[in-house]
Amino acid sequence: MKNKIVVITGGNSGIGRITATEIAKLGAQVVLVCRNEQKAKAVQEDINALTGLNNCDLFVCDFSSHASIKKFAKAFRMKYNHIDVLINNAGAILGEREVNEDGYEMMFATNHLGYFLITHYLLDLLKAAENARVVNVASLAHRFTTMRWDDLQAEKFFNSWIQYGLTKLCNILFNKELAYQLKKNTNITANCLHPGNINSNFGRTGNPLLKFLMNNFGFVLTTPEKGAETSIYLATSPVGQGKTGLYWYKKNPTIPSMEAINSENSRRLWEITLKLTGIKEFGVVEFD
Repeated sequence: MKNKIVVITGGNSGIGRITATEIAKLGAQVVLVCRNEQKAKAVQEDINALTGLNNCDLFVCDFSSHASIKKFAKAFRMKYNHIDVLINNAGAILGEREVNEDGYEMMFATNHLGYFLITHYLLDLLKAAENARVVNVASLAHRFTTMRWDDLQAEKFFNSWIQYGLTKLCNILFNKELAYQLKKNTNITANCLHPGNINSNFGRTGNPLLKFLMNNFGFVLTTPEKGAETSIYLATSPVGQGKTGLYWYKKNPTIPSMEAINSENSRRLWEITLKLTGIKEFGVVEFD
């Protein structure tokens, strides 16, 4: 991984932080893309001190905001001309329904539209690398819901766990269609994964039931270190080269829900997302 450029969203805590640290230790140039600048700077300093290579960079971005993602992508390409690995790791789970500046439900905007938009705006830089990889962090939570096509924004009914699960189902469907699209004319692979049920701060301020379970039964959950193993594997392992469109758990391909493997669902979500984001052609970017 020496001198490889690896972009990790949400790398300032949990499995994202572990992933960034371990990949930096392998000699890669790691780029953190985080919403909380203060926390991210502390992680950046820790990683650079640990490796002694000054190989951890930082950009600030609000993943729920289309404008912020586009601004980040424009700034990023002023400094870097390619990306070897993009790890879409940032996510959110909220206890109450909120909307972003574009009027979209916040978890849907962050967890799904955020993955879609960042990959869209950085795709040409992935194409500029040799055998680039996209890694999308999904979740087993996708099994606990269905694609509510008439209520993707949870306007009719909101439950934080159900909506979070829907966004994770969207991650897998996005990954499936992305892999299909990329196979047409690139060597870029796209894989998604379930990291395990992680004992971290993620979700402790969201769903009250989830907060209770994590606070009282966290000892049965997976550590962030174990949870990060599959992300690291998919980003770095030669074994994973060439494999694409798969859903992984514990460093092995596994089968997601029936809805998640439905090609009609993945294509339908892709078309809906293009319309919601105003993108005419995925990966074709124009900056002001």
